[in-house]
Amino acid sequence: MDTVRTFIAIDFPDEVVKEVARVQGVLGAQKFTGKMTELENLHLTLKFLGEIESNDIEKIRNVLRGIEVRKFEARLSEAGTFRHLGVPSIVWLKVGGKGIFELQAAVDSACEKCGFAREKRFMSHLTVVRVKYAKAKREFVEYVRKIGIRKVEWKVENFKLMKSELRPTGPVYTVIEEFGLRE
Repeated sequence: MDTVRTFIAIDFPDEVVKEVARVQGVLGAQKFTGKMTELENLHLTLKFLGEIESNDIEKIRNVLRGIEVRKFEARLSEAGTFRHLGVPSIVWLKVGGKGIFELQAAVDSACEKCGFAREKRFMSHLTVVRVKYAKAKREFVEYVRKIGIRKVEWKVENFKLMKSELRPTGPVYTVIEEFGLRE
């Protein structure tokens, strides 16, 4: 049986992509090794489904079509890091807006009908950099925390079921279906 690596996400408008590019440029001046997220791959993951059987995609599409969440305002608010044993591993930008949590909960509830477990913890963020090594770890974390983020705001009008193909050159994302939010 064929499987497809899938996730459910929100895309970002050009203003967000430009701000991420600016932040990546600022971070590029720091002493660390890692990989910047490709700007064309930026998204906010609402739920990662993983490898699912191809014939289950239609069930997932059907439950996602039933989501009744209104369009909402979202915004970038701050930069931070995820750390493992005190070592920075991810640089992220926080994505705020009450509607994001409402949409994520609706997605979680819909996917539960298809046998997927609810998320234990959802942190609304977009990954800017995957850090492999930072010489001055504490200073790097503090530098990231102090980066001034432009308060970009936008209206979220849809979300997407995505296919993810992992390739040696990096992931390739394809839209399986886009779902509009209510007025």
